[in-house]
Amino acid sequence: MESLGNKLKEAREAKGLTFENASRDTNISSKFLEALEREDYSPFPGEPYVLGFLKNYGEYLGLDPEELLSLYRSIKIREQPVPVEQLLRNPSHLPKILGRLAICLVLLAIVGGAGYYIYSLPKKPDVTQQVARTASEYMLSNDSFERRLYPGDSILVVEGSDSYKLVFSGISDAITITTPRGPIMLDLGQEVTVDLNSDGHGELRILAADFVKNDNLSGALLRFEQEIPLQTAAQPEIPMETISSTSEAPLVILSSSGAFPFTLQAVFQGYCLFRHEILFERDKQGRNEQYYQRSEELNITAMNGIRLGISNAQAVKLQVIGAGRTVPFEAGGAGEVVAADLRWVRDDDNRYRLILLRLE
Repeated sequence: MESLGNKLKEAREAKGLTFENASRDTNISSKFLEALEREDYSPFPGEPYVLGFLKNYGEYLGLDPEELLSLYRSIKIREQPVPVEQLLRNPSHLPKILGRLAICLVLLAIVGGAGYYIYSLPKKPDVTQQVARTASEYMLSNDSFERRLYPGDSILVVEGSDSYKLVFSGISDAITITTPRGPIMLDLGQEVTVDLNSDGHGELRILAADFVKNDNLSGALLRFEQEIPLQTAAQPEIPMETISSTSEAPLVILSSSGAFPFTLQAVFQGYCLFRHEILFERDKQGRNEQYYQRSEELNITAMNGIRLGISNAQAVKLQVIGAGRTVPFEAGGAGEVVAADLRWVRDDDNRYRLILLRLE
């Protein structure tokens, strides 16, 4: 039987995708994607996560989700231990079979008689008592919140002096949540980021952890997580005119009304010492330094900026990926040693620019 993990891996490699590419496009953590290709399901919190992620990943790779789910179920069946009793060949005896058959006939007669007696009793009117459920309202008071919600339930998210109300509308083939920016729909295991105040940053992540399609009575297990705003992690912004007054003007790579997380992708064309350090993020401190060979690839994701050190600028092809855009750029000339910052700054017009600033 064809391996489920190999099928996913071959489809991903045929499209020239890395786990980081697939994770960004599907909103599924790369550790779960790698686990699916290894056919290692221990990292998943539960089987609903496996089924949901496998379906979304398969659709993303252009595979038939039903075929993938069938392969997964076959794997689970093969993993079930076979009882020892089924492996032993006990000789069958006709008298025992006849005795058991006689007992079954007697039991059927008793059950049939009881059923006929119950069926012949006078029917009582069927009165179904409808219990009206009162919708609940919750508040996201911490960084994360997980609860099973039912249609009509709402959650209040506070951002600074503003508050935003999200309402769980119901379940069909997917769940629907009404937000201040309009309705969003999530499949099982899918995660989305919501920009509540239209500032170009996603303030809230929502994960559909568990639900049954078209079953509103069972509700849906949802997880809400607040994103850390850019300004809480970054150093004070540097005005563009201050940077432009240096001896060498910075290279502007992206321009936007708001800063957003980005990925620096480095594909090495030859032997190169490459050093990088994430700027202004407490949980990603420390310098990383390594020698890379031809055809090796490195992906670095940052919120605010990256400090770079390159032994040969032409030995590596660089591009920035973010907000649906991919922008290639050059850090320097052939044989040139480069030290530079790739980071967001804000100009006098309150526009954000991602620049490459050469360091002295």
